[in-house]
Amino acid sequence: MNQNQKAAQLHCEPLSTSAPTDAELASNRELEECMRQSGLFESQEESILREEVLGHLDRIVKLWVTRISIARGYSAQVVKEANAKIFTFGSYRLGVHEPESDIDTLCVGPTYASREKDFFVVLHDMLLETPEVTELHAVSDAHVPILKFKFKGISVDLLYARLALWVIPEDLDISQESILRNVDEQSVRSLNGYRVTEEIVRLVPNIHTFRATLRCIKLWAKKRGVYSNVMGFLGGVSWALLVARICQLYPNAVPSMLVSRFFRVYTQWRWPIPVMLRQIEEGSSLGLPVWDPRKNPRDRSHLMPIITPAYPCMNSSYNVSNSTLRVMIEHFNTALEVCKAVEGKQVGWSALFEAYEFLEAYRNYLEIDVRANGQDDLRAWKGWVESRLRQLILKIEWHTHGVLQCHPYPCELIGMRKQQHSVTFIIGLGRGKDGALIRKGQEIDLQRPVDQFKELINRYSDRKPGMAIYVIHKRKKSNAPSAAAGLGGLLTHPRSKRVAEITLVSQEMSSPLKKQKSAKYKRTEEAARGHDVEYPTKIIDNQLMMNASTTSGSLPSNKPVEDELESYSEIEFNRSKMGFEKLPSTTGSHSIGLTTILPKRIMRGLRCTSNNLSPSLIYIQSDYELKACFKASESHQESIVVPIKKY
Repeated sequence: MNQNQKAAQLHCEPLSTSAPTDAELASNRELEECMRQSGLFESQEESILREEVLGHLDRIVKLWVTRISIARGYSAQVVKEANAKIFTFGSYRLGVHEPESDIDTLCVGPTYASREKDFFVVLHDMLLETPEVTELHAVSDAHVPILKFKFKGISVDLLYARLALWVIPEDLDISQESILRNVDEQSVRSLNGYRVTEEIVRLVPNIHTFRATLRCIKLWAKKRGVYSNVMGFLGGVSWALLVARICQLYPNAVPSMLVSRFFRVYTQWRWPIPVMLRQIEEGSSLGLPVWDPRKNPRDRSHLMPIITPAYPCMNSSYNVSNSTLRVMIEHFNTALEVCKAVEGKQVGWSALFEAYEFLEAYRNYLEIDVRANGQDDLRAWKGWVESRLRQLILKIEWHTHGVLQCHPYPCELIGMRKQQHSVTFIIGLGRGKDGALIRKGQEIDLQRPVDQFKELINRYSDRKPGMAIYVIHKRKKSNAPSAAAGLGGLLTHPRSKRVAEITLVSQEMSSPLKKQKSAKYKRTEEAARGHDVEYPTKIIDNQLMMNASTTSGSLPSNKPVEDELESYSEIEFNRSKMGFEKLPSTTGSHSIGLTTILPKRIMRGLRCTSNNLSPSLIYIQSDYELKACFKASESHQESIVVPIKKY
């Protein structure tokens, strides 16, 4: 047995194979009864309707490919063999869908059926002409291009994969790795949804126990407001992977035990250690990129990696931010305490699924109001804004240096404002990471990140008259109504403020010594000791811009510029690119040069303490050891090894 096989065997070893006790079986029966009363299971009639929709959709795509082959002028044999096939994945394939859930579907077509002209034009028009199809919306520029519509009232998400085959057989097995050969990237991503679902089904020890546990965790996540991939939390596949890993660790446990173990394990999980159902497959002949923080700078920035088991292995939770990770961990801890109370017979299982009082949790909120003249325009405009709300959270985190925590609410408010159709998104604002101090009465200006977010939103190429977006700060009254009174009632009261001035009140620090230490000086001391300290930077056009004109013992003021946080590459940083030529000190100014190759976004901050010929101290948090060379004068140059945190 080679080392890879040994590692895979060790990875799959369970933590416990103990059988459930009588008390645990009784607790499981109580959980099952609680889930039956939650209304999560669809009726027999609804199940039959979904099967009818899938059958009708399969006939439409087969007719679609036949029309394409005729329009191309292919031979009678090719027209006769023309075929496409519908596959299901996601919650429907896993057997955990709810009455209002959509059906995730994948259309697999032959090599001559293109995505741009045939899928998004010909098939789109065929669906538009189908009487049972409503609310048809194409998202061709998405990371995974998709057609969204309702078929006989059932929501359907349809992806497309163009295979390197002239004929699509009815018994096609797309779980095989060879199916990815000579396939474009968008088709690989579309195929990955089905392939990941099949791998999850194959890797869990007991599919029935897995389904019951996943239903519980999904219900809990929705009640707590942490079920949304686009908002920076976790989507369906990520929650399924987390549950599947717990099932692997406790293969003989019943759902009630697994729910409790779920929160016990993930409250102690040391992120960003990845969650994986099996070892990542490397060295494939296809050469597709896989998640690997050792090689890919972008992967090193992921905060909560949950790795898909199908090749090519990817991180399903790349949207998670510092704020949303912190919110989820807080909810994990709360749920663990509830599970302990259930085990102690203090409360019932229904306590775990109580709705989170989002509007009681924060004093300050951002209201993002999206408006359009018609329902179709609003649907397209809302989708564009929603997919980019995460950028607003990242910009606020950077702008406030982690002082503010952003908690986006996954539910949206639909209504009418000034004779326009509108959708409103809510973001709660609270105290940020541990150690981030907020002075009493401190005002935090959010105008800049909001303006940058609006500029990003206004790049929408299909924008029409009437499409508008408003970002407004709302502050909850001390006697505000409960969340049961409705989100709209709280957030439309007249006590609103311009986003430029948000007042956050912090408690007085108990010690006079602590009062004298602001977060700025605390982080300066931590950096000097070589501790792990984060300082934000900004990147634009492959350049790192920092204002390093600072006196000894103080932190520099970073020059904020517009950035796109998704771009990564290796670039050279020198003094011209860093935006400074002179470094002032108490004894005079010295020029400073930095000559090294650094991956983008690894520099978190800069602190300079220049004294004549002593080298300046620079602290960089990264995943590699770096050498920084400083020129204190024309005749003196020294190098220092930067203290860093290993991955």
